[in-house]
Amino acid sequence: MTENHIASAFDRDLEDIQAQIMKMGGLVEEAIVEGAISLESRDIERAEQVRAADKVIDALEESINEQAARLIALRSPTAGDLRLVLSVMKISGNLERIGDYAKNMAKRTGVLAQMDPVSGSAASLRRMAKEVGAMLKDALDAYVNRDAEIARDVIERDSDVDQMYNTLFRELLTFMMEDPRNITACMHLHFIGKNVERMGDHVTAIAEQTVYLVTGEKPEEARTKSDTTSTKA
Repeated sequence: MTENHIASAFDRDLEDIQAQIMKMGGLVEEAIVEGAISLESRDIERAEQVRAADKVIDALEESINEQAARLIALRSPTAGDLRLVLSVMKISGNLERIGDYAKNMAKRTGVLAQMDPVSGSAASLRRMAKEVGAMLKDALDAYVNRDAEIARDVIERDSDVDQMYNTLFRELLTFMMEDPRNITACMHLHFIGKNVERMGDHVTAIAEQTVYLVTGEKPEEARTKSDTTSTKA
């Protein structure tokens, strides 16, 4: 009876933590979308709302990690349950970093709003952000449903984001070479583009955690990065 009570208490605590993960994921998805829209529309007020919302995301990550640590200390979970709790902590960390990148996008909106627009670049960034947001939604769905196949599909789709970033990078280089007056704006836009590309990497890490959670193994092969602008893996 005591063991059953402990098990049910563990399940309740874990359900609460996972509910917070999904809430955090929803806020991060919204931050990605709103950050990209504020950049394209040059809406400084909207960008400020994204920056303010990041504090809520940070607070959720802290709460999740505290609850997960307490769960490990009090419940002494078995191997499978421990893997689940640790995956929650890693996923919350990845979500927090994605939220930071969305905030960085919003922070540069005010600066870029004071400069002449660089043709098509904000729209390209919005398309990149839209793809990353869709990947994040699928990664979180895969986590909830313990669907390793959907998670693997998300991992494969990161190469699409890398290719979009490579295209943007080449476009920005062209704009800078054609007119040096574009250099400052293009540097800001490149920084944002790299941030969005890094969002995709963190979404991929979430999907990899789901594969590990379901199968007990890391994805078989190291993921090949398609970002040709850097020598980093």
